[in-house]
Amino acid sequence: MHTRLSSWFARVIVLALVIAVAAPQPAAASAYPASMASLGDSITRAFNTGNIPFKDAPDNSWSTGINPSVNSLYSRILVLEPGISGHNYNLAKSGSEMSDLAGQVTRANAQHVEYVTILLGANDACAGTEAAMTSVQTFHDQFYAAMTTLAAGSPNAKVFIVSVPNIHRLWELFHNNSAARRAWKAGRICQSMLANPASMRPADVNRRARVLQRVADYNAQLAAVCALFANCHTDSGAAFTTTFVASDVSTRDYFHPSLAGQAKIAAVLWPYAIIP
Repeated sequence: MHTRLSSWFARVIVLALVIAVAAPQPAAASAYPASMASLGDSITRAFNTGNIPFKDAPDNSWSTGINPSVNSLYSRILVLEPGISGHNYNLAKSGSEMSDLAGQVTRANAQHVEYVTILLGANDACAGTEAAMTSVQTFHDQFYAAMTTLAAGSPNAKVFIVSVPNIHRLWELFHNNSAARRAWKAGRICQSMLANPASMRPADVNRRARVLQRVADYNAQLAAVCALFANCHTDSGAAFTTTFVASDVSTRDYFHPSLAGQAKIAAVLWPYAIIP
């Protein structure tokens, strides 16, 4: 009797193991987001990269664009997480400064996205004059307030903060280019940095250095504030330290990234973009 009972228990255990192995297992949750929003300014709107000059072309955006030649972060995530298809929202606005981030965050919270990219700060430095640049403290306070709102409204969203690019590089590339100098003057483009571009007088050299330092200070604030939020990470300064070349810049205004520039931004940022 004891032997038959032991044999019966053994058969039950074997049968349970067979059923457990044969039963469909739940799919592992993807490490990649199924929805995303991009916040920022004209860089993220891919301004001046389309067929119509001096217009936004968000399909070409480094973040949420769909142009295959750019191979945006969205396009790269789509290969790994097909569920993100169609859930890419470009909420950036050309001309935005850090003071505008709060409004963009409100729109992102309404979309309930799982992933947010933020690239802002170039316009805070690219003011009409050096004196008109956003102060470092104000920049910090505006960014912190917006991040607090984002964390409250989208507590599970992962947030990727991109450093402000080195706008001094534009002067390095094109200050001897007469077409660039005309475009900068006519459009009053980034005069804090690009005014008197041919001048090597100490006053102008020192002004450019101070504007570059302001960008570096902004990036320090972005990193410090981001570190206060569990779901936030940065590009470790990758956008700022990337050496862009002339072909990466639009020849329409000699300021915004070209289509090649948008592709380079996406390629440079991808290794930093997602932290599962």
